[in-house]
Parts: sequence; C-alpha cells; structure tokens
Amino acid sequence: MRRSAERSIAVVIPSRLEGGEGGKLFVEQAIEAAGAQSIPSGVHLSFFVGIDADAKVPPPFAGLPDVSFVRSCGRSQAAAINVAATAAAQGHDFIALLEDDDRWEPNFLSWALSFLDICDFVSSNQLEIDADGRCIRVNDFPTPSGWIMATDLWRKVGPFDESFRWHLDNDWLGRLAFSQANRIHLVESTAPVTLDSCAQVRPWIANVLTQGGPRSSVRRHLSSQPLIRRLVHRGSGMYRIATNLAAAAESKNEYLQLIARYGRIPW
Repeated sequence: MRRSAERSIAVVIPSRLEGGEGGKLFVEQAIEAAGAQSIPSGVHLSFFVGIDADAKVPPPFAGLPDVSFVRSCGRSQAAAINVAATAAAQGHDFIALLEDDDRWEPNFLSWALSFLDICDFVSSNQLEIDADGRCIRVNDFPTPSGWIMATDLWRKVGPFDESFRWHLDNDWLGRLAFSQANRIHLVESTAPVTLDSCAQVRPWIANVLTQGGPRSSVRRHLSSQPLIRRLVHRGSGMYRIATNLAAAAESKNEYLQLIARYGRIPW
C-alpha cells in the first residue's frame, strides 16, 4: 500500500434516521463500525450524512467534529447521496459510500485502499444477514456500501440520476463503465475469480466481469467472508420490490430504461 503523508476519506451515508436494534439509529451503528476500521496511519475519516429536507439531526450527533449532516432538496436515496457527496468532495482524497443499515468489516478500508493503488474504483460483495444476525447468503452484486473511489472519479462520472428510485446504482455503474475507469470487485478468499469458473457456480460475479464494463476485474482478499455485512429487513428496497406489486412494476420499468440506455443492465 502506498504510504503517502495524509489522506482523507469522506464516507457518504444516506439515511432516513431510522432506528436499529438496541435503541441506536442505523446511522449511529454504521459510523461506529466504520470508525473501528483498521486503516494505515495518516488516513483520516470524515462522515457526511445525507438526510431529507425536513429531517432533524438527532441529539447524539450534535457537535461531533467529524460528522456532518447535509439536507437534500428531496426525499430520495439518490438526492441524499448527491447532496452529501457534493459536500464531501470539498477537500477529501477519496469518497466511500455506505448505506446506514450496512456495516463494514474491520479490514474493508485497508483492503480497498491497497487495491486503489492499482485501480480507480473498488466495489465488494456482501454477506447478507437478518435482523437476528443470522447468515442468509453471500450477495455478489456490487451494492454502493462497498464502493470507494478517488474524489476526481466521482466528479468525472457525476452524481446519481435522481429519476431512478430502485436501480440508481446500476445506472451509475453504467456511467462508470463509460468513463473507462479501471475497476476491481472484491470477493472472499475462496470465491472463484475467472469468468469460466464464476459462470458455473457464482453467476453474479460473472455478471460483474461481463456487464461491468471492459476494465472490470475480480480480486480476492484474505478474509474467508465478504467485507460488507448487509442487513436484510422489511424497510430495505429489495424487500419492498419482492413484496409490493407497485414497487416491482417500478423496478421492471427502470430495468427497461437501463437496457435502452446501455444495451444491458450494468453491474
């Protein structure tokens, strides 16, 4: 890993300030887990929490020096990310995204920074868990909670398209591919990484290689499980798509827009 002097990471967290287990907000737990990262000396974390226009900053965060709350002009995940990322881009070397109900494992940033020495963008698969902490499955889709990039790349690709409600991440990944950025998708130490082997047993990893753009590759880290823990619960977007007919119809329409725009559903 490059050992340059000081480097700063702006962690962008969209949040509706909803409560998790134990009386703490999801965003509180996410910031605590991120703050416990094993990172090289000289790397500083700042947190930018994007919230809705009418949201109130919760008392536990009042006056914290490295946590800023930024209000959007709307009430969507895309709007919350965009306004927080705009603030975060001022004076920070890297931008990382983290959904408030997800968690980084302690070595995520250390691994991600090491790969950013040889690529422009890092994503990761996730270990999905339920509300009781029980393992559900490994999800190989590159959700935003595993994204980290140089701030200049964020500016080059541009903000999320706020017309998308469900698949704003797919659309952004499509524009990332257009940018010709070199991209690495991280998987656990036992996962397949070649196209042939992924296609046989882990087709979603294969999708990253075939639908992620010409400069996408897959690399292993040394952990036996993914570096992102993704909470699956009734408030999540994928749960709503699976259980709500109107949401499912909106999702299908967005997929059709993606195919029309990119000729595929970007991964």
